[in-house]
Amino acid sequence: MLRSMYSGVSGMKGFQTKLDVIGNNIANVNTTGFKSSRVMFKDILSQTSSGASAPDGTTTAGQNAKQVGLGVSVSSIDTLHLPGSAMTTNNPTDLRINGDGFFLVKMNDAQEVPYLTRAGDFHIDANRNLVTSDGFFVGNLDGDPITLEDNVTAVSISQDGTIVQQLEDGTVNNGTQIGIARVTNPEGLEKIGGSLYRTTVNSNIDELEPGAANSEGRGAIIAGQLEMSNVDLTGEFTEMIVAQRGFQANSRIITTSDEVLQEVVNLKR
Repeated sequence: MLRSMYSGVSGMKGFQTKLDVIGNNIANVNTTGFKSSRVMFKDILSQTSSGASAPDGTTTAGQNAKQVGLGVSVSSIDTLHLPGSAMTTNNPTDLRINGDGFFLVKMNDAQEVPYLTRAGDFHIDANRNLVTSDGFFVGNLDGDPITLEDNVTAVSISQDGTIVQQLEDGTVNNGTQIGIARVTNPEGLEKIGGSLYRTTVNSNIDELEPGAANSEGRGAIIAGQLEMSNVDLTGEFTEMIVAQRGFQANSRIITTSDEVLQEVVNLKR
């Protein structure tokens, strides 16, 4: 069989993966805190017909190796943790991290390692807990769930994550602070759906240590705003055209290789 046919098949598989990633990016163009992905390719091991030879310095010149490539494969699918645009909502529990860091959320108190998210559309439930849209508890500086006072009448959040609670008796409680975690390698995080990330062995070596926002390299918390998706539609449509034409070109390689094989078969009549 012709090697070009297998090269064309590998190219079609690669561009199909690229189209899948582009489709997911476009579908999440309005998802809060979503980070777009990209596909990178690498060539497969080449078949060597003859190796390189060195010149002897007098009469014989050196020769380069003769190699035939065997196609392409997906090198990586990267998550681009670039900041998304800000959308102003004026809702005091809508939060945006202006800089580096992630919010910490847990399903329940028994969960040891929290999930991470950049989606700050938080709410206050019936038990006065600060939760996500899916009911996950938002963590404080110790990673524990945040619960407001019983007689709170108004809430505001400062840039360092301090929750300022106005109580019925006119006093102010500002003893609670939202925790922000930094990750050494954000691209190493694993997406688990719901705009949540899970730490892996390649995201950070040490355990997550929540800290105050707007300190030690962590971004500031902007209340009344949300971080939207960082998907660039112009770039995605451009990459979609490239992937479509690449898929068509590789399919043409397969049909051309098939025509060559047909000619070989027709030599015997």
